[in-house]
Amino acid sequence: MLNISTEKLNKKVDLSGYKAYEKLKQSENYPKFNLFLKIFSIIGLIALFLPWTQNVTGKGYVTTLSPTSRPQNIQSAIPGRIEKWYIREGDFVEKGDTLMFISEIKNNYQDPNLIERVTEQRNAKSSSVIAYQQKIDALNNQVTALKREQGLKLSQAKNKLEQSQLQVKSDSIELEAAKTNFTIAERQLNRIESLQQEGLKSLTDLEIKRLKLQETQAKLISKKNKLLSSKNKVINANIEISRTLTEYNNKIAKATSDRSTAESSRFEGVAQVSKLENTLSNYQIRTGLHYITAPQSGYVNQALIEGIGATFKEGEKLMTIMPTENDLAVETFINPMDLPLMHVGEKIRLQFDGWPAIFFSGWPNAAYGTFGGEIVAVERSVNKNGKFRVLIAPDKDSEHIWPKNLRAGAGANAFALLNDVPIWFEIWRQLNGFPPNYYTPETRKVNKLEKSKFKIKVK
Repeated sequence: MLNISTEKLNKKVDLSGYKAYEKLKQSENYPKFNLFLKIFSIIGLIALFLPWTQNVTGKGYVTTLSPTSRPQNIQSAIPGRIEKWYIREGDFVEKGDTLMFISEIKNNYQDPNLIERVTEQRNAKSSSVIAYQQKIDALNNQVTALKREQGLKLSQAKNKLEQSQLQVKSDSIELEAAKTNFTIAERQLNRIESLQQEGLKSLTDLEIKRLKLQETQAKLISKKNKLLSSKNKVINANIEISRTLTEYNNKIAKATSDRSTAESSRFEGVAQVSKLENTLSNYQIRTGLHYITAPQSGYVNQALIEGIGATFKEGEKLMTIMPTENDLAVETFINPMDLPLMHVGEKIRLQFDGWPAIFFSGWPNAAYGTFGGEIVAVERSVNKNGKFRVLIAPDKDSEHIWPKNLRAGAGANAFALLNDVPIWFEIWRQLNGFPPNYYTPETRKVNKLEKSKFKIKVK
């Protein structure tokens, strides 16, 4: 009683009639209680100096080391409608077994003869490409023949030109000879006329010379005409060469143009054939996707879409399969303050849900039912829950292997054993919120060799 109030209840109320008051008045129990407190204090004081194994705990669940061994969702790459189921939940399936058959729901792929029609289009376009190739070969032969014929025609025209040029030279010589004869005949006529006037030559001789002059003059004119005709032949030969070049160049250009057009059409046909090949391959692959098969061996866990005739989108989950071959591991999460204490290769003790276990924090030698583990990976970035992820694999050096009936998804508690400290130090650390003592795997290995008394018992 604090006796704050001015009203004294102990003076107004008689407490002697209450049993609790009578027991408080019994002073013979005080020595026993004091002795108990002294013994308890001594035991507590001694207990403060007992060894305590620091540890870091984390809660997680069983998973697998390999992503391929984890539960896998079966999806469809195309939208469709369920037509037939080939399995039931809980069935074991081998890799490649058919799980279900689906049909198309898009109008572009509902034609039952779609592949045959595309194949016909591909074959027709391939034949068109072959026809264009044959046309190109024929035009190539035509161009070659035209060039050969052009060469022959040019050779013929050049020979004719050369003949005409030689004829011009021959006619020029004959013309010069005719001029010379005409000049001689003219001189002779003048000489005969002079002699006839002097009476030395008769009139008959004069007329003969005049006739000869006229003959030589006619020959001169004939030679001039012949020379002009030969020059015209040279001009015609040159014109023929030019005409031959122009004519055959036009023919070759037209054939080359037709060949280029055919090549362009062929290239376009090849592109269309390639496109049809791609389309046909896509249709064939899409047809193969109508049968949903198992990507690996395992057990069918659950069908996520049920019934016959149900439709779904591409990428939608249809069922889940649990692979038979798996390498189990434990995925646990630790606080950021404990992250520096986690090292790859560190030994861990594990407690699984469904397997009875007793674990005394601080005294691991009294543990029962725990299993050995080894850290194989420590996440380098914080998880969404604000903690760091640690992956633990089975310890190959452990005396007991993990339970055979352990399944992925089962809960697990992890205990990382650290340094050995007195209990008073651990209490002081907990009250101040300090992390456990830092260490490296090398120093921890030395401590284990020195303090083998903390070996964990597992049954």
